[in-house]
Amino acid sequence: MPKSIVYLVGFMSSGKSSVGQRLADLLGWNFVDLDLEVEAGAGLPIRDIFRLRGEDHFRRLEREQLERASLRPMSVVALGGGAFCSAANRELVSRTGISVWLDVERELLLDRSLVDGSRPLAVSRERLQELFEERLPYYSQASLRVVAGNRTAQELAQEIALHVRRIGLTD
Repeated sequence: MPKSIVYLVGFMSSGKSSVGQRLADLLGWNFVDLDLEVEAGAGLPIRDIFRLRGEDHFRRLEREQLERASLRPMSVVALGGGAFCSAANRELVSRTGISVWLDVERELLLDRSLVDGSRPLAVSRERLQELFEERLPYYSQASLRVVAGNRTAQELAQEIALHVRRIGLTD
């Protein structure tokens, strides 16, 4: 099967969903927000899945939804912030598509994540900093790194779309 899926990876609040929807629109592809798929499948918000069943259960549900998404060619898939930390998930992503790391400045990510209020792992700035440092080595394994800087979601989507077209993923 040809690699025809773009997986967006990065820390929570990096803009994966916003960029992903715009990228899918530019390419004429489907958009899948993995966190929303997990919530729909479980019938619960992610924070409640964590609270009631724990992170391990959430990660199992996340893996199931990733497996489903990997069967949908011509899709842009926004992964949850921790999904790419799993070796099995990275292998699946690598086998079925390309991964794009949305690299956003750490302080901005921490500010956005704490303000959001819906993220179960965003319990404190210190914990978020630890998570960021733990996850960085995994994000850096992505096929492509896009440094966000001050660019809009549309500008980032346009850059990724150019790359996708250049490597022939849209053929």
